[in-house]
Amino acid sequence: MTDETIHINEPLTEDFRDHLATVDERGKRKWIFAYRPHGRFYRIRSVLSIIYFLVFFGLPFIQINGRPFIMLNIPKGRFILFSKVFWPQDFFIFGLGMVAFIFFIILFTAAFGRLFCGWACPQTNFMEMMFRKVEYWIIGDAPVQRQLQKAPWDNKKIAKITAKHIAFFILSCIIANFFLAYIIGIKELEKIITEPVSEHVIGFTSLLVFSTVFYAVYAFFREQACTVVCPYGRLQSVLLDKNSMIVAYDYKRGEPRGNDKTNPELQHGDCIDCFQCVKVCPTGIDIRNGVQMECVGCTACIDACDHIMLKTGKEKGLIRYASENSIANGVRLHYTTRMKMYTALCGVVVMVLAVILFTRKDVDATIMRTPGILYQERANDSISNLYNIKVVNKTIVEIPLTIKSEYAGGRVQIIGKPFIDVQKEGQGAGSFFVILPKSFITKRKTEIQLGLYQGDKKIAIMKTNFLSPIAK
Repeated sequence: MTDETIHINEPLTEDFRDHLATVDERGKRKWIFAYRPHGRFYRIRSVLSIIYFLVFFGLPFIQINGRPFIMLNIPKGRFILFSKVFWPQDFFIFGLGMVAFIFFIILFTAAFGRLFCGWACPQTNFMEMMFRKVEYWIIGDAPVQRQLQKAPWDNKKIAKITAKHIAFFILSCIIANFFLAYIIGIKELEKIITEPVSEHVIGFTSLLVFSTVFYAVYAFFREQACTVVCPYGRLQSVLLDKNSMIVAYDYKRGEPRGNDKTNPELQHGDCIDCFQCVKVCPTGIDIRNGVQMECVGCTACIDACDHIMLKTGKEKGLIRYASENSIANGVRLHYTTRMKMYTALCGVVVMVLAVILFTRKDVDATIMRTPGILYQERANDSISNLYNIKVVNKTIVEIPLTIKSEYAGGRVQIIGKPFIDVQKEGQGAGSFFVILPKSFITKRKTEIQLGLYQGDKKIAIMKTNFLSPIAK
């Protein structure tokens, strides 16, 4: 076999898999100067990123009935999703949500590879569609950046580098402010910004910390967040199979590489070995080596290769969305039965989670018999039990809660006020007697139902046990 007929997709050695593309043999960081992509996928991603940024920066301003649309206040254990409040008592919903999310990720990745990473991941969107574009605008494309790095520290270099880092830090501060708004709400954030710093030391410190972290990630850490920190790249190794959709190089069509016009007898494939796919890759890999952990599926290599194919008069799609099986068998990627099944299962997971979220009760109550007290015999041939009640109000209105027996002849006597006052988005507690006539009781432990009412509106039914001296 001659050198010209070796399939480079399966190299003689796979040493590249033993280390990251951004780290040299001595373990030193290799800075990536990614060329600016141009092409159909990049234009689509740019438009989608604008929508993404509008959603990210717009959601904190959306209020429904005085509540944020989304707020994740971890320190206070108060979460708002789609204007519904979730408290620590709703932790099981988050547990189910996490299980559903992991299940969704497994199914989605098995079918569509790292589509999320390239098109929807916040790290990719902010890095490639915001910070990288600002870098291109201030300094220039990759060759100019490389020259500037090697240039001496003159006034021009100092001015450009300073302008870049000032812009990066300003953007990081803006992102940090909105990130904090998702935690504490836009109104609290406004107080931190407008009121004296001495009144919001913790909030202001949080802003500085978030700003510094974002600045460090996008100015220095960059693609390492995807290749070193994020576990998703490693998970894809066990989640992908030969039918998963990936950004792939068609080695059957492209090999052997080369473009030796002086010797027409050499039969080269469509790949002219121009390395444009490598130059535009934000993680520095060569997609022609096959599926790699560092690939985030950003499609920059597809646009670069399609551009070269058009210039050389060849068909586009040498690098494209495909599966390993479709490349090996020479057929186009299609929506397989397996993909349809995974998509349907993903839809079921989302629907189940949505039903759980939207059918959750706005008022949760816990009724317990008062410990240490069995029952009380009353003079008028009746028996009473003493209960404690704790109520969580997840609505934005105050609820005067009353309790009624669901059985004829039974009655409820609340201790103190005739109702239990539950503050909006707060908790309430009280004690009450349930009184039943002896004629109603047939056994020592009787299951009874109590109705919780807001005015004349029944909002919940609670079950509990009633003790009496009468044995079965």
